[in-house]
Amino acid sequence: MNKNLIGGLLLFLAVSAFAQDDAAKYGGSISPADLKKHLVIIAADSLEGRDTGSPGQKKAAEYVSKYFKEYGLQPAATEKDGSKSFLQKYNLYKRSWGEVYVKAGNKTYEFNKDFYLNGLLTIPEEITSSVVTAGYGIEDKEYSDYANLDLKGKSVLIYEGEPKAADGKYWLSGSQEKTKWSATVGWQTKVKLAHEKGAKYVFIVTDKTGEDRDKEIRQRAVMSRRFNAPTLKPVQENPQNIAAFVISPEIAAQILNTSAQKLLKSKSEIDKSGKPSSKKINGEVSLKAQRVSETIETENVAAFMEGSDKKEEVLVISAHLDHIGISPNGEINNGADDDGSGTVSLLEIAEAFSKAKADGKGPRRSILFLNVTGEEKGLFGSEFYSENPLYPLKNTIANLNIDMIGRVDEAHKNDHKYVYLIGSDKLSSKLHEISEEANKKYINYKLDYTFNDPKDPNRFYYRSDHYNFAKVGIPVIFYFTGVHEDYHRPGDDVEKILFDKQSEIVKLVFYTAWDLVNREERIVVDSHKE
Repeated sequence: MNKNLIGGLLLFLAVSAFAQDDAAKYGGSISPADLKKHLVIIAADSLEGRDTGSPGQKKAAEYVSKYFKEYGLQPAATEKDGSKSFLQKYNLYKRSWGEVYVKAGNKTYEFNKDFYLNGLLTIPEEITSSVVTAGYGIEDKEYSDYANLDLKGKSVLIYEGEPKAADGKYWLSGSQEKTKWSATVGWQTKVKLAHEKGAKYVFIVTDKTGEDRDKEIRQRAVMSRRFNAPTLKPVQENPQNIAAFVISPEIAAQILNTSAQKLLKSKSEIDKSGKPSSKKINGEVSLKAQRVSETIETENVAAFMEGSDKKEEVLVISAHLDHIGISPNGEINNGADDDGSGTVSLLEIAEAFSKAKADGKGPRRSILFLNVTGEEKGLFGSEFYSENPLYPLKNTIANLNIDMIGRVDEAHKNDHKYVYLIGSDKLSSKLHEISEEANKKYINYKLDYTFNDPKDPNRFYYRSDHYNFAKVGIPVIFYFTGVHEDYHRPGDDVEKILFDKQSEIVKLVFYTAWDLVNREERIVVDSHKE
C-alpha cells in the first residue's frame, strides 16, 4: 500500500478518535444533578404551571435566558429598537365567552351549568325578548308548527326532536326512522327555519333529565372550548352563526310563566295526535352572551452559538417552555416532564457545547437553542418561528426536538433504558444513521420506533414542535419517553423525574448534535416518508 495513503489513513483515524474523545469528554459533563438543579426552578409552584403568556412562563423564559447568557450564547432575536434579545416575541389572539346568562321569572341561570349554547352568537349587552312557543319548530309537507305565527323580532321556544307516537313510529316518516329534524344537525335545520320565520333567538328544550342532562352540559362545555382557542392571527367571528340556547323544561317553564308539567303535557299532546299544537304560549326572557377579545403576549427564547468554518449552516435544538397552568379547581400543573424535562435538557446541552467552545473545540456549524412557547395551545411558537425564522430555513440542517423524556410509560415500566424516536428517517436517511451510530457508540439505549409508524393512532409525529420544521422539509428527530398517568395533571412533579435515565437521553441528543455540526458534509434530504 502507498506510504502516503497509509499515513493519511492513520492521520484520519487519529483525528477521528480525538474527535470522539472530545464528544465523550463534553457529553460527559451532562449530569443528573445539573438537570435537577434547573428543573426544581422550572417546575416550581411559584411558576404556576407556566401557562402560555403567563407571568410564570415569562419567569421561565428569564431563567433560561440568564443561563444561555452565562454560557456565552448570543441573543438571536431583535427588538423593535434594533437591540438584540433572547426573546422572539409574538402574540396569540383569543376570543372567548365573557358574561353569559339567561334570566327568567326572577331567576338567573348559569352558562354551562344550567344550560348550554349550541353554536356561536353575540349579545354584548343584556336584552329582553318576548318568547313564543312553536311546538317542535318543524315545517314539513302537511305539518307546520309555524302556521299563523308572528315571530318577527321575537324569540322562539321549541322542543327537541320530532313528534313520535306511542308505538315508536315517527309521525313525519310514518316509521321508526327519524327524519332530518332529529338528525345530529337537526337543531341547525330548526334554527335556520326559525330565523327565516323572523325569530331572533332560539331556545330548544332538551329531552334529557337528571344526570343525563348534567352530563350533556359538561360535555358541551368542553366542546365549546373550540370557540376559545387562541390563534396566531386576530380572530374574525361571524355573529350571525347558527346558534341555540339548550335549556331544561324547568327553565322553559320559568320563561313562559307556567309549570314544567304543563309544558311537557303540551308536548305529549303533539306526540299523541301527530298534529301541531294550536296553543301558543307567550313569555319573556332576558339574555346576555358576551364574546371578549384577548391578546396573549408571549415569546420564544432563542440563543445562538456561532459555528466556525460552516457557520452559515444552523442546527436547531428545541423544547417547549410552557405548560397548561392552573386547573379550574386551583391545582397547579407544574409540567416537570411536559416539558420541563426538555427545557432543562437544552440548558445542559448548551453548557456542554459552551465548554467545548471555551476549549477551542466549538462546533463547525452554528446551533440555535430554541425554547418555544404556545406548544400546548397548538404548536404556535414553532409555527411562528417557521414563518418568521431568525436564520434562513434553507440553511437549517435539522431540528432535534425534546418533549417529555423524564418518565417511563406503561410499556417500559420494567426497562427504563429506552427512548422513543419519531421522524428520524422520514426526511433524511443519514440523520437516522447518525442517530443510530451515536446511540451504539455512547448510550446503548433501546431506540423504540413504535410511534414512528405512520399507522400509529397517536400521531405523535404531528403533535410536537418538530413538525413545524418537518413540514417545510427540515429533517427532524423527536425524543420522547411516552405518556404517563400524570400527563397534563397536577402530579407531573419533579419528584417523579428519573434524572439518571433522562441524562442518558440528553447525552444521546448531544452526541447526535455533535456529529451533525462537526461532520464535513451537511446531511441531505433524501427521504419523503409519511
